[in-house]
Order: sequence, then structure tokens, then C-alpha cells
Amino acid sequence: MQTRVTEILGIQYPIIQGPMAWLTNAEFVAAVSNAGGLGILGPNAGQTTITRDPQETAERMRREIQKVKALTDKPFASTLVVDYDLTYTWPILQVVIEEKVPIVLINGILDERIFTPLKEKGIKIVYRPGNPTIADAKAAEDFGIDIYVATGFDEGGTVPEKIIGTFSIVPMIVDAISIPVMAAGGIGDVRGVRAAFALGAEGVFAGSVFLPTVESPAHQSVKEKIVNATAEDLLLFRTLPAYYRSLPTELVHQIVERDQAGASREELAKLQNGGVGMFKGMVEGNSQEGFISVGTGITPIKAVRTVQEVVNELMADFK
Repeated sequence: MQTRVTEILGIQYPIIQGPMAWLTNAEFVAAVSNAGGLGILGPNAGQTTITRDPQETAERMRREIQKVKALTDKPFASTLVVDYDLTYTWPILQVVIEEKVPIVLINGILDERIFTPLKEKGIKIVYRPGNPTIADAKAAEDFGIDIYVATGFDEGGTVPEKIIGTFSIVPMIVDAISIPVMAAGGIGDVRGVRAAFALGAEGVFAGSVFLPTVESPAHQSVKEKIVNATAEDLLLFRTLPAYYRSLPTELVHQIVERDQAGASREELAKLQNGGVGMFKGMVEGNSQEGFISVGTGITPIKAVRTVQEVVNELMADFK
């Protein structure tokens, strides 16, 4: 069974793997695409060190793109995190065009300077704002994006500002625009997929469910923690720009205590240490200095599986 998502992206199943910052690499992304979904290279894909140089960041992405192309002939995507002055965005955009990546995921800002060259090259655009709203969805449709991802408060990572759950945000956005909408946040098994489609979504965008897989670059201890946890274990705290949630770690307990004591969002964000905290917690398995960001859909995840097994289970109705 085809949906507009599968037709637009040229994939077998209407499922996209979330980019998850440090937690993707070529092998993982190719596994998702080979399983019939859309694998996406996230920011810092395949990297184990931090660089602040925009050109080096872009060249690292180029090398990872080339690795993906050697591992699959299926469609895949790269992430474009749009910053206001395009310091990091523009070099990566040039790499995406030069390497003929067929699809991009744009996180964040609608910027005509980015959309024009993408459209001119025929690159498909999946747009996922940090804070989905009706106004934003209509603006994105006017910009000519191909697919809109509606993310609910159930997600892992940087949680939206408005406390609207996935299964409330999806029908709200579906009713506002005519382009296909994908559901993101809290989808951990085929029941979540069925619910998303019942509410009008034409695909699902999932991150946490792919973390405890054989191919995932997440630390083995993190995979085991996810498998053994439920949504009841998650801790939520304020940060910039809004909220974050994590499985318990020493760092997260400290942040929650400071949050409850009335620390500012700026203070909490500094303590969280952004991408560094994620790298330490989820790639290195350092529960003292890092955090483990997952969504509320982790409860039904009961084993470390292959990417193919995850896709098969989530997409059971489409096989």
C-alpha cells in the first residue's frame, strides 16, 4: 500500500528515521533505507570528535554521504539545521547538492535562501519545525515543502514549547494543510503507527525506537537502559528553548534538582551542555556527565533488535 509519503520519497514504507544528532552514521542510515524506510544522516553523523569549523563540518558530512551511497542504492536524506546567518547551513547545502542527495530534512527555520536552490535541483524537502503550529504549517506549504512533520510533546530530544501531545497535534496540522503530514513523538510499536494513520498522518517519523538496534551507534549500555525502561522512568526538565526529557543519569538528577530549586532556563541549559551532554551520555555511555534523550514511546521496546526487525514490526500493516 502506497501513501503520498512513499510516492514522494521513493521508499517502500512510510517511515522516516529521526536524525538524532550524534546517533547516526552511514551504516545505520543505510540499514534503515535498505529495510524500506528513509534513513537520515543527522548532525555530526559518524563523528566521534567535536569541530566548530563550518567547512570541516560540511566535509565530514560529505564523507558520510559517500559512505551511505556505497552501502545502499535506496533513497536517503541529510539534515540541514538552518541557522539564521547560514554559517553552518550553506556549506552543508552545497555538499548535499554536489553529492546529489535526493532528500533533505530541514530542522527549524523556513528560509527562502535555502529552499530556492533545493527546489531548483529537484531535491525533496521534509520539514520538521521545533514548534509545529497551524500558521507555521501553512507557511511551509506556501514555501513548497513536500512533507510536513508534526511533532508532539511525546518526542525525545528538544521537546516543543507547547504542551500538545502527538495525537492532538497530528489532526490539527492535517486539517490545516493539504500536503502530506507525518507524525513524530512517542511512536514505539505498530499500535502507535495505526493511531497516527487513523488521525490522518500518511507516515511516521521515529527516533527512539531505532536507538536500541544492532546497527545503532548508541552505546550498548544505553540500548539496554532503553529496553529495560518505561515512560514512567523519564525525567522532564526546563532548558532552552523549552523542555528536555531523559532517562535518569547523575547529570539529569542534578539538573532536575536545580530546576525544582528555581534555576533559570539559561543556567539549566548550560548544565545540560547540549550536544556534548548527548555525546557523553548516549555515545560514550557516561551516565555521570551525560543524558539519555528518548521519547515517551519507549515502553513497548523490549529487546535490542535489528533495524529490519523494527521496520517490519512498525510497518506490519504495509507488508
